[in-house]
Amino acid sequence: MRDDNDRPSAPNFTQACIVMFGVNVLWVFMVVWVVWGFMAVALLGLALNTLIDRIAARRD
Repeated sequence: MRDDNDRPSAPNFTQACIVMFGVNVLWVFMVVWVVWGFMAVALLGLALNTLIDRIAARRD
């Protein structure tokens, strides 16, 4: 039987996750812009920024 200590460490996918989050936010913003206009994108971006700030403040 194989020992659990023989396993290699898992790769760090943090950078890939951050990049893909940015790509997904970009296409969602583009779809919202086409459907509802620039003001909706601006409000969505403001809401997302506020949410991220609240999460960061809660972690401190």
